[in-house]
Order: sequence, then C-alpha cells, then structure tokens
Amino acid sequence: MPYQPSLIFMDPVLSVLSFFLIISSSKAQNPPSPGYNPSSNFNPIIFNQGFRNLWGPKHQSLDQGSLTIWLDSSSGSGFKSLQPYRSGYFSSAVKLHPGYTAGVITSFYLSNNEDHPGNHDEIDIEFLGTTPDKPYTLQTNVYIRGSGDGNIIGREMKFHLWFDPTQDFHNYAILWDPSEIIFFVDDVPIRRYPRKSDATFPVRPMWVYGSIWDASSWATDDGKYKADYKYQPFIGRYKNFILNGCISDGPTSCRAPSVSPSGTSGLSGQQSSTMAWVQSNYLVYDYCHDPKRDHTLTPEC
Repeated sequence: MPYQPSLIFMDPVLSVLSFFLIISSSKAQNPPSPGYNPSSNFNPIIFNQGFRNLWGPKHQSLDQGSLTIWLDSSSGSGFKSLQPYRSGYFSSAVKLHPGYTAGVITSFYLSNNEDHPGNHDEIDIEFLGTTPDKPYTLQTNVYIRGSGDGNIIGREMKFHLWFDPTQDFHNYAILWDPSEIIFFVDDVPIRRYPRKSDATFPVRPMWVYGSIWDASSWATDDGKYKADYKYQPFIGRYKNFILNGCISDGPTSCRAPSVSPSGTSGLSGQQSSTMAWVQSNYLVYDYCHDPKRDHTLTPEC
C-alpha cells in the first residue's frame, strides 16, 4: 500500500451524521435485502491457490487455507495474488481485531503499484482502526494513474457497518469491470463508481492484495490516536477467497462476471434501492460532498 493522505475533517452536516451513527450503533439496523447474492455464484479458494506472502512472512500463518496476519512493533504483513487481472469479482471473508486498534489498517485491495511506481491505480477496501468507544470505519477508495502518489487525490467514501466486524467473518467484495466498480459487504452493494471518462477510471491490470500495517499518521481521527503496541499483536483473519476475474494475459473475449440477477452489468432496481438505503443510514464521508476538496480534480463528482 502507498502512504495515504491525512483524512479531511468532515463538514458540519457529515460530522453530525457521523455522531448520530456512532450513538445509534448499538441499535444498528440491517439493510433491506438486495434480492440477490452474487457471491453464491463463485467457488471460494484457499489462500495458496491464489495468493502468496508479499512481506512480513513471520507475521503470517495458515490454517486449512485460512490466513492470519498480524502487526506488532516489529512488522506487519501483506499478501498478493499469484496473477494480475484486467477485471473481475474479488472477495474475502475478513474478521477484524477487537478493542483498541487505532492507527491500524486492515485491507483488501487491487493495485498495480509495483508495476507502475509513482503512477499507479488502486481500488481499496480498508478498515480504519479505532478506539473501543467507536465503531470501525470501512473506507472505500479509487486511485487512477498516480492520483495515489505525490499530491494525492483520493476518492474516499467511508461507512460504518450494521454489525460488529470483530465478532465474526463477513464477506467484502470488489467488482471491477470496464464500465464500473461496485463494493459489496455480505452481498449488499454499498458503493458504485461508474466509468464516466477514461481519465477517472482504472483500466490497467492490477493484482489483488491484503495487508495489516501501521498508518498512525492518518488512520484514526486524522492521526489523533496512534497505534499503541501495549495492545499488540493486532490480528486480521481472512478466508473464503474469491478470484473470479480475467487474467491480464488471458483471452480478450473474457468478461467480468455479472453481479445482478439479470446477468447484465450494473445493479437491479432492488440492489440499487438497498445501496441507497445503506448510503442514507451508514455513509459517514463522501469526497464529492466535502466542501474542502478541490472538485476540479475529481470531475466525476
């Protein structure tokens, strides 16, 4: 993962929304059914069938195909897919560490940072660590052709969840095809990022990654709370990996799978309604609605 920018303080309206979501987290309401479970169409694989360790090998363990990685004061750990992809549906079940996790990032993402250093693309699912009195934040993000390098231009949308992600495994997925990117939590679509122009959409092949690392400078309340290693190790658990995509050197006829019941691109009406409900109830930050951002840099807004 590249270094990330400091988070931008929310505008007053979003701050109030975040406050009430935190207060009401003990009464979390499940979203309405999307009416379709795309993950049921794919067979999960074990870790070694699709991934390898990338860094921190002594902070990684395997048990019957499930992966545990951890962060302590000496190192974190990361993993990488065996092949790059042009498009596809990519998923993992993840269980997060409970308690004090401020400053710690647990992630599942696509990137070509190693192939295009300083000019890379990226699609992120990142869990921002927290203090025990506040819920985890799930951050989704998209970088295009270097917008994650140097003068960083993020496209963050952040959510709280309608469950405690430390109590059990939940499925988190990214659909990336030539027309759109869709993020899912337990088959519930939470964000759709359509391709509005070539300049604002990642099209070069990417690898699939996961990691746990120290991002104390920005991850929790704009860096106010840091990783505290008296609580180490911080543990991320992954299983039920899905890599259903078009490998970069595969046939040009390959297409990313559909995630709608019709078998076409996009979402069904019911899926779209569920996504709108989630964004009305659990969205806590949207870069397009941040008045502090220079929106000439994000024309898709």
